[in-house]
Amino acid sequence: MSFTLDLQVAEAFAPFAAQAAGATPPPVGDVAARRTTLEGVFGHYDAAQPFPGDVTVTDHELATADGARIGLRWYVRDGDPAEPGPAALYMHGGGMIAGSAGLFDGTAARYVSASGTPILSVDYRLAPEHPHPVPVEDVYAALVWLHEHAADLGVDPARIGVFGDSAGGGLAAAVSILARDRQGPAIARQILVMPMLDDRTLTPDPLLAPFTVWSWDDNRTGWQALLGDAAGGPDTPAHAAPARVADPAGLPPAYIEVGQLDIFRDEDLTYALRLGRAGVPVEFHLHPGVPHEFDFIAFASSAARRAFADRVRALASL
Repeated sequence: MSFTLDLQVAEAFAPFAAQAAGATPPPVGDVAARRTTLEGVFGHYDAAQPFPGDVTVTDHELATADGARIGLRWYVRDGDPAEPGPAALYMHGGGMIAGSAGLFDGTAARYVSASGTPILSVDYRLAPEHPHPVPVEDVYAALVWLHEHAADLGVDPARIGVFGDSAGGGLAAAVSILARDRQGPAIARQILVMPMLDDRTLTPDPLLAPFTVWSWDDNRTGWQALLGDAAGGPDTPAHAAPARVADPAGLPPAYIEVGQLDIFRDEDLTYALRLGRAGVPVEFHLHPGVPHEFDFIAFASSAARRAFADRVRALASL
């Protein structure tokens, strides 16, 4: 028996399927074409839902160790108590090669409005212009900044989590490893939504191929942009590809989810299993009948609403 798409998700994806049927995918390594397409999709669907009226956004700037300046965007729900509470560091998706904090503006605000947990969204630099370790170092610097400014922002530093989807989920996992290895700022929980974890996920699976939104060619392009010729080889560091971590013991508790029709399914399942075997508390969800980033496009579907509710619960529990 073969896989089938969730009916509501299939309806939302139908225009993309029709468009893709007559188009030639860009070749491996064509970052520019993928960036244009992805950022168009991100901008359209982020704005397709209303921006919450009860969320205030404040922009900050962070000076990095290499002399760059990156943006940080702070979202807080109006009227919440001023006493120190939780917060989450958020990293957007985009395969390591596309996206920005601004293109996920409504997404971050909706999580804050629903959960009451403030979010600091990181405008980390992208590959290939900024290969590893720049993106994860940007995220680590933002984690340090959030801890250092916790008192000013009304945040309890013991209740700071990291949160991201796709490439952002990979960065959330990577910064959790980096903070552990450096004995850096504490992370209360890692919330990993369909995370991009393993640079070795390069071989097509014929059962998943009809449903790919982010394909194996896309994945090879993203990892090669981040790692160059080292992608898929024996020496990839865990701070770049978290699936490479030798020992997951001591990592923060994890919430992990992925779609059954996502090419990241097996790497995410394996990571959840490895964390659990190392004594790390894990909550794992495998969503049936849905591909990568299903919730972004099919946001009105029952599957997306269930996933959103689980993420909100994870954020609220920090």
